[in-house]
Amino acid sequence: MLTPADSPVLFPNQDALARVLSHAVFDLWGVVNNLTSLRPPRWTRYRVSIFGSARVGVDQFAYQQVKRLAAALAGMGCDIITGGGPGMMQAANEGAAEADPEDKVRSVGIRIQLPFEQGSNPYVEKEYEHQTFFTRLHHFVIASDAFVVTPGGIGTVLEAMIVWQLLQVGHLKDTPLILAGDMWKGLVAWMEKEMLAAQPQLISPHDLHIPYCVSNCDEAVAILREKHAAWLAAGCVK
Repeated sequence: MLTPADSPVLFPNQDALARVLSHAVFDLWGVVNNLTSLRPPRWTRYRVSIFGSARVGVDQFAYQQVKRLAAALAGMGCDIITGGGPGMMQAANEGAAEADPEDKVRSVGIRIQLPFEQGSNPYVEKEYEHQTFFTRLHHFVIASDAFVVTPGGIGTVLEAMIVWQLLQVGHLKDTPLILAGDMWKGLVAWMEKEMLAAQPQLISPHDLHIPYCVSNCDEAVAILREKHAAWLAAGCVK
């Protein structure tokens, strides 16, 4: 490994330059890994990330359902975290804002820089912005006590899958992942057919039981009410 005492590397020496950059990048990731391991054992309030499509309009049934979900959680004293954009994300932030007139909980947006998206939705109280998807996803993971995934597209599937895998390998524990809506039951059925029934099996039977699959937001609220009560009983800071 090169040290500051080594001779300067001239740019024409491409092999040496590649080694310097490689070591620098891996050292940087080591610093990032150490820093991201520093998280409080408990947040002040239970924090729920809600994922979902940016394409859903305010007049659609799914929007109103997610708004009602977030309002119920905010009424329980939970912070709400979203991607900060329109659609289902705005529904969640809006529901939290309307259910919290005394501003006791936080409505957070964790955004990604994209050329075709504008700023945060008007209901976000605290905003973070990332330039890469993987740092943004990691931010969701370290900031959340629970996850609700509502109908969405490729980005929403990505968010669901990273949480699912972290639960599968034990990097996340006691963190509910709730898949809300019938579209997710179709995904689980596909995984059962194409992964579990494969020879050899590509997943374990337990893997399919990691997420809670529910049909609507009321069922999601019921699960989170129970999880939140257990979290409170375990000794949160009020």
